[in-house]
Amino acid sequence: MTVKAQVPRPWSTRPGEPNALEARSSHAQVSGRASRETGRVGYVRCNAGLRTPANFTRVVVQTEQEPQTAGELIRFWRTRRGVSQLELSLDANVSTKHLSFVETGRSSPSRQLLVHLAQQLDLPITERNRLLLAGGFAPPYLELPYDGDVMQPLRESLERLLEAHEPNPALIVDGLWNLIQSNRAASLLWEGVDPELLGPPINMLRLGVHPGGLPKISSMTAACNAPLIHRLKRRSREDADPALAELVEDVEAYLPGEPPTNPATEPVVSLRLQTPLGEVKLFTVIATLGAPLDVTAANLAIETFLPMDPESAARLAELSDLSRSAPPAPR
Repeated sequence: MTVKAQVPRPWSTRPGEPNALEARSSHAQVSGRASRETGRVGYVRCNAGLRTPANFTRVVVQTEQEPQTAGELIRFWRTRRGVSQLELSLDANVSTKHLSFVETGRSSPSRQLLVHLAQQLDLPITERNRLLLAGGFAPPYLELPYDGDVMQPLRESLERLLEAHEPNPALIVDGLWNLIQSNRAASLLWEGVDPELLGPPINMLRLGVHPGGLPKISSMTAACNAPLIHRLKRRSREDADPALAELVEDVEAYLPGEPPTNPATEPVVSLRLQTPLGEVKLFTVIATLGAPLDVTAANLAIETFLPMDPESAARLAELSDLSRSAPPAPR
């Protein structure tokens, strides 16, 4: 399966959309009240009945413009991080004047400065590539498909890791929580769920909250995934990732309106999964790569489902013995 790295486009400008709109009218008489209330969009006030062009007011409505230059990207991310020019210049040991010149395009930043500012602003590596390209430099990170030749050593190592987790279910997902790779035991997580949720790519986040997914074959409810969904929501805001934000908005619809009020009785959220041999009680561990140098690798997450008690561990081992002749889990 090929994972195509997606470059976030958090800006609202669409192809063919102008950067500013000019509205003109010689007969309109619109109240200026809305303009005072919103403080953003101006309105045209004309003298009705006068047809000469000299009697109208030109109104220019500014729309959000996609950053194109390195300076515009720096200003976008600095603003998104809530950092002033003074604060960033102090953190990066750069003069405020020079930083201002870079943002406005009056000064061309060096590669070293762009890398330094990207680090200070904690940019996702996808956006670090974009920033360097906008500055006229080669991107510092790779951006390769997961099933490519360069990824083969990593892919094979992760496959051995998944096999080592047997008889415990383990899988790998991408940044949008789409299933990339799994071990044989992971098939327990989707045996008996609605077939409509198994169309490739299987989205494990949606599978965990949809009534026809894991909640159908286990004690898991949508509320069990609330901590993960909230973390992903924060990440979508921090990384300005519209695709992730759209996914989170989709699965949030399954969450209860009110957070649970009952006190916790276990150290972690667990689920009782129905299997052919009875229930197994599991909890999850999510891991990421420590120092990725590729956009695709940086988005990978390994999720392992571990038994909560010895009885569940023994039952998983027995299930593993029974499934060795079964076909491989879907990828």
